[in-house]
Amino acid sequence: MAPATFYKKLENRVKKTRDKVVPVEEAMSFAESGLTLMIGGFLAHGTPELLIDKLVEKGVRDLTVIANDTGMPDKGIGKLVGKGQVRSCYVSHIGTNPETGRLLNSGKLEVNLVPQGTLVERIRCGGSGLGGVLTPTGLGTGIAEGKEILVIDGKEYLLDKPLRAQIAFLKAHKADKAGNLQYRGTSANFNPVMALAADLVVAQVDEVVEVGEIDPNLLHTPGILVDMLVVGGGER
Repeated sequence: MAPATFYKKLENRVKKTRDKVVPVEEAMSFAESGLTLMIGGFLAHGTPELLIDKLVEKGVRDLTVIANDTGMPDKGIGKLVGKGQVRSCYVSHIGTNPETGRLLNSGKLEVNLVPQGTLVERIRCGGSGLGGVLTPTGLGTGIAEGKEILVIDGKEYLLDKPLRAQIAFLKAHKADKAGNLQYRGTSANFNPVMALAADLVVAQVDEVVEVGEIDPNLLHTPGILVDMLVVGGGER
């Protein structure tokens, strides 16, 4: 599915008045081969396992995945990797999933290793409309290969460009019907920043409550950033 087709489908949805709580099948109707996906989580903690299982079931392929890591062989993004559905990924490490290394070495998977802090900042820049992040991390290493080096006040910095995706798949503990999200503990990790940097944001949540039932001080992602809520999957 070409991005132009994806955006046409997204435009058609925006024109209609819809509840944010949708069946998982409706959310999956936007997930097609060739898209770029952001997927929340850290070693499969705070990862939307239900949505990943549905991606595996649907069989979408040639995906570019932006995430902290590639999970484990039987958890998180590792399930997509193991099925050969990921063509390219931007991650901070792959050590917990031997299958990622095997596919990388065999030329079947492109892995872009990004220092974790830089990865978060690139996503934040993508969501904030910024041109990139200047960082000294990676200077003098293979990470700097092919990147522009700028000198600011006599110091060298790598220019790392923003990252965005067509779809962000997130995992939250609770949501209200307006789409405001509450995370539990460290399961927040990459989820809040990814909500900024995708054209369609789908959150898997454990429960949905009425607007006003969640203390505003405990809301972490505002509902204006969230397009769809899928209930189910339990906590991780």
